[in-house]
Amino acid sequence: MIRQLLAEETLPMNLLLLADPSERLVRDYTSRGTCHVLEKEEKIIGVYVLLPTRPDTVELVNIAVDEGYQGQGWGKQLVLHAIQEAKKQNYRTIEIGTGNSGVTQLALYQKCGFRMVSIDRDFFLRHYDEPIFENGIQVVDMVRLEMDLM
Repeated sequence: MIRQLLAEETLPMNLLLLADPSERLVRDYTSRGTCHVLEKEEKIIGVYVLLPTRPDTVELVNIAVDEGYQGQGWGKQLVLHAIQEAKKQNYRTIEIGTGNSGVTQLALYQKCGFRMVSIDRDFFLRHYDEPIFENGIQVVDMVRLEMDLM
């Protein structure tokens, strides 16, 4: 079951930090967006955050699945749920960004209907104090994707 995290509930920071290693940035955007959680047998195993960015546009800023549940289709369910949630809230566009080395994520987002639109060069160098590596590649650029919802 996927549901919105209630205001009085604690953020699943362990999951959020899987997708974004900066607790400072995670706390910032979760305070401005809505956090949704995926529960299985009363345990939170997945999370995503929707963040309004511009009129009629929302960004899917964090998607994470507990490492013990990865590779089972839960990430795709979270992305598809986020798209439906954005449509229900009458957004016209949903955006998402991922690191240049996130080949699995890039494939998933495109399978869900997102299209690459731009590259934010040096994004991770500007916004993170420590270097981030994924798949043996330093994460330097943010690949931006979007989907029209209308």
